[in-house]
Amino acid sequence: MSSKRSTPFYFGGAASCIAAMVVHPFDLTKVRLQNTKGAVNQGMLATMLNIARTEGVLQLYAGLSASILRQATYSTVRFGGYEKLKAYMMAQGNKKDLSVWQMLIASSTAGALGGACGNPGDVVNVRMQNDGQLPLHQRRNYKHALDGVVRIAREEGMAALFRGVGPNINRAILMTSSQCVSYDSFKDLLLRYSPLQDGLILHFTSSTLAGLVATTVCSPVDVIKTRIMTASTVSGSALQIMAGMYRNEGIASFFKGWTPAFIRLAPQTIITFVVLEQFKKWHAAFHDRQLVLAKI
Repeated sequence: MSSKRSTPFYFGGAASCIAAMVVHPFDLTKVRLQNTKGAVNQGMLATMLNIARTEGVLQLYAGLSASILRQATYSTVRFGGYEKLKAYMMAQGNKKDLSVWQMLIASSTAGALGGACGNPGDVVNVRMQNDGQLPLHQRRNYKHALDGVVRIAREEGMAALFRGVGPNINRAILMTSSQCVSYDSFKDLLLRYSPLQDGLILHFTSSTLAGLVATTVCSPVDVIKTRIMTASTVSGSALQIMAGMYRNEGIASFFKGWTPAFIRLAPQTIITFVVLEQFKKWHAAFHDRQLVLAKI
């Protein structure tokens, strides 16, 4: 990728928040499917219809405030960190392009930081989305994301806000690497070897392919993370849970919720990158205009 003007750190987080508001029902459905124990194999559409019928249509947006909180922390850090690390590495090496390995190092570092920063919001997000399928006496009934954070800290201790932080960091590394690096790689390849020019169609195609890669790579870790975070008590390490899932439910259990995960992640990835590219375009146009005015 070519060297470009530095953009504000928060652009990626802002774009992700916009995307989260659009795809939230799919995210909720994915969490419900991932948390289904045993060999039950209910489809995405059936699960969404069941939620709407038994809990109400608005329940498909349960936990939206937590989802936005998560993106405002997790995605701001991972996208902002990735762009800053890329710029730093290009400046240090006096390069216009980075290798895939260098982009993987930048994305893995940014992803790890984002996963740690976003973990409290993620715990609340997963719990609020899963609340509706619990028996009435087990429901937590958080009013909103901040209420969830305060109650978890008060009732279970601060450590509970970082439950599942290990799998979450692993997932964030995988997500950032597979999503950002594959997007940059697909975009570069399409610019080089296809008639597509830098614009909406290129951004749409690259982000769709990146969403496919990211969903498949992240699915196993995402399922394990969801089960750890929804548990009221610590039920073993990630490796023990993974071994138990494989033993009791088979390899397919690691890909539970793949379809809603892709249907959620594909539009989220598309919206995020298209909006992010638009933010960059507006930012560059604003800067150019300021330079022109300064010369007058």
